[in-house]
Amino acid sequence: MKTVSLKIDDLIFGETEKILSKIKKPRNRYINDAIDYYNRIQKRAIIEKKLKKESDLVKADSMDVLKDFEEIDYVD
Repeated sequence: MKTVSLKIDDLIFGETEKILSKIKKPRNRYINDAIDYYNRIQKRAIIEKKLKKESDLVKADSMDVLKDFEEIDYVD
């Protein structure tokens, strides 16, 4: 486990302390859980951004293929 020193805004620290006193959870565990949660959100955002970029790259080609299929005269 790594030791990290950080500065927390007074307002955030005070709010965190109030919550911790009610949920009876160690501050260290609470902060670790919060960072883990935020990391998962950020990973999802990164994947979403990547998928959107890749989708935009193939969008024109996909539309061209769709148009080609629509122009095919199917014989029953």
